[in-house]
Amino acid sequence: MKMKQMTRLTSKKVRSYMLYRSDQELIHCPECIAEACNDAAVKFNHDNPLDFMRLLFFNDPIPGLHTHSYGFNTANGRGIIETIKSYYYEYKRN
Repeated sequence: MKMKQMTRLTSKKVRSYMLYRSDQELIHCPECIAEACNDAAVKFNHDNPLDFMRLLFFNDPIPGLHTHSYGFNTANGRGIIETIKSYYYEYKRN
């Protein structure tokens, strides 16, 4: 099965989505968030990096990646979150 073309997440989309979803000020680097989520989408063969941002910041499930069971993070979901965080801090350092 062929994967759909991945839509890249940009820092502008990060800012816009965070304003839409939260009334709190974004204290994290939007460029680093975008790159970390794009890298995670490639690693986990998923076509929408925004799903990874939703998982990380709002704990929204990604059904195709089995991130939740009965409303709780699965081991796979926790692993994905840790991967995104690792990518984020890697970009943040550089």
